[in-house]
Amino acid sequence: MLNFSLSDEQQMLVEMTRSFVEKEMMPHEAILESTDDLPPELASSLKKKSIELGLHACNLPEEVGGGGLDAVSVMLIEKELGRTSLAMAECAHRPLNILAACKGKQAAEFLEPTIRGDKRDCIAMTEPEAGSDVASITTTARTDGTDYLIDGCKTWISNGGIADHYVVFARTGEESGTRGLSAFIVPADSPGLSITERIETIAPHPLATLEFDSVRVPAELRVGAPGEGFKVAMATLDIFRSTVGAAALGLARRALSEAVRFVGERKISDRVLASYQMTQARIADMATGVDAAALLVYRAAWTKDSGAPRISREASMAKLFATEEAQRVIDSAVQLHGGQGVRTGRKVEELYRDIRAMRVYEGASEIQKLIIARQTLGVP
Repeated sequence: MLNFSLSDEQQMLVEMTRSFVEKEMMPHEAILESTDDLPPELASSLKKKSIELGLHACNLPEEVGGGGLDAVSVMLIEKELGRTSLAMAECAHRPLNILAACKGKQAAEFLEPTIRGDKRDCIAMTEPEAGSDVASITTTARTDGTDYLIDGCKTWISNGGIADHYVVFARTGEESGTRGLSAFIVPADSPGLSITERIETIAPHPLATLEFDSVRVPAELRVGAPGEGFKVAMATLDIFRSTVGAAALGLARRALSEAVRFVGERKISDRVLASYQMTQARIADMATGVDAAALLVYRAAWTKDSGAPRISREASMAKLFATEEAQRVIDSAVQLHGGQGVRTGRKVEELYRDIRAMRVYEGASEIQKLIIARQTLGVP
């Protein structure tokens, strides 16, 4: 049965992360919004502070040098980080859970420096013709002696161009569909790997297209056994979708607080906007939607902590409902602000752009519905 109370440690994590976001991140949101970037020294300072607070690698097991937090605690942190700009929250970027599987040379060269914050990782899965459908990946990794040669294109890659290494999913077998996929760690400076496009979107976020032209990767940099890429990918997406849901929850909570503050101050005919019943009804719907999204996000994390090997259905529900509901909540916040809501420089206008992209990230809403339906119906 779900326990809705937080432990003392979890409450401390929430308060610590909230303080970090409000004192160290929010004051710089205007800089990021006006320039689409942060001064390198500021980004470095925020990253250093996130490491000192234990936020950076909180999602990885203690035995590999991480914080060893359970999934619910990680979701609580993601929710608080989600209250600021998505690009700002990247300063507290968490390493990929996949890296916990690194052994020997992999651990020394990639896992350990990433945990220390000396290197940044990112996942390269999406392709021009294989977005939410991992089974359609066409990038290949053919054997050449003891190495692999990777050819193909990856696009919409978060942190593409700024990461030090990529976890790349490629086809190593002749099988079609979900069979024959493998995962590899590919250093960003590998010969044959190039950044062919920097993708600009409605919200500041580093995205790029990568081209692989016979990129040579030693077999020792393959993550897991050959052909286990789909299994690794799905486990990774379960986690990503839960954290996207948590981040969307943070955005929705920020929008609600902005709306509450605005309607409490804005006067119409000597009455504050909050005193009107239509305003109160909209605020009630927003608050209810936020809490409902929180329940699904925390349930997915709780299910993971309960030892479930896969949480695809729960993660998809959390991601689908949280992002869609956050869109509705933020839209209501904009509406309550009236003309001020669509004015550049207003936080709710920025939130409106941030949330729209999240309904597509890590599998569009339509894909989440397919996953939920198939699992509910018991069909492949």
